[in-house]
Amino acid sequence: MKNRPSLYAIIFVALMLSDAAQASLFKGEALDTVADVVAWGALIIAPITVIVVFWLVHILPEKIAENRKHPQAKAIQVLCLLSLFFGGMLWPIAWLWAYSKPVLYKMAYGTDTVEHEHGAPARSEEKSADAKTAATVTEG
Repeated sequence: MKNRPSLYAIIFVALMLSDAAQASLFKGEALDTVADVVAWGALIIAPITVIVVFWLVHILPEKIAENRKHPQAKAIQVLCLLSLFFGGMLWPIAWLWAYSKPVLYKMAYGTDTVEHEHGAPARSEEKSADAKTAATVTEG
């Protein structure tokens, strides 16, 4: 208890010697430049970033369906695009659909996975390479 008056005196002296509080680290032209950069960020960069992130999140079910070789990947892609226009309300349905196994598809087609178009050109190139090697083998 004896130290309290001296502690209060030290705090009082420290407060009296401190400078006035500043609202910003910058002054004059530097403050205007920083304000311009923040304004550009808030008005241009932030909305573009939000739109890109919103779009990337909404195409996730489509990418998942393609990676899992879902036979209804094109329909899931359409649902993802519709979800963009309806404010994301259809997105959970597309997400669930991408992870689900298609009902009755295996019974009808014998498989529950499908190769998509992005794999088709590579296979035609493989077939043409196989045809060339077969032609060289028969010639030789």
